[in-house]
Amino acid sequence: MGYKVGVGISNKHLHLSEADLETLFGQGARLTPFKALVQPGQFAADERVDIIGPKGAFKGIRIIGPVRARTQVEISLTDARALGIDPPVRESGKTEGTPGVKLVGPAGEIDIAEGVIVALRHIHLSPAEAAEAGLKDKDLVDVQTFGTRPLIFQDVLIRSGDAHLREFHVDTDEANAGGLANGQEVEIVSGAK
Repeated sequence: MGYKVGVGISNKHLHLSEADLETLFGQGARLTPFKALVQPGQFAADERVDIIGPKGAFKGIRIIGPVRARTQVEISLTDARALGIDPPVRESGKTEGTPGVKLVGPAGEIDIAEGVIVALRHIHLSPAEAAEAGLKDKDLVDVQTFGTRPLIFQDVLIRSGDAHLREFHVDTDEANAGGLANGQEVEIVSGAK
């Protein structure tokens, strides 16, 4: 196919519901943008929380805004082992039946019953970009990386819609396996499966 996409490496982070944000940061709390992300309207927030699992904890993990309908924690498989949990690899937003963790903020803490996932690797495309690549939302493709550790990622999910712009999202484990850096280009090498 030969369609090029820039890499966006996703470190551990979380998305909070309005209610959970207020529990963790106080009544009326709002997320403060720290840095805009490539995806329209999304930002890394100044606010951070601690994530505590049965075996370990991560301190000061960044929240991604804006708030969502449901709280979701996104980690790598390496992170999951450190926390002592076994989350599934899932598309973002599909949190039913996933493990939970404790979240600790400056004003309170909560035990979420579910919501921890390892995000399925995916490519964001606007509708025009998807059309240009001959793809549509929910297609699966293969992606070739280049550099010192080239590899092919199979079954990469296409996420296309008005709130998406061209970017290949992988977690830190996947990025390290391929020797990838933010902004580096990869190439879609198969059409929709």
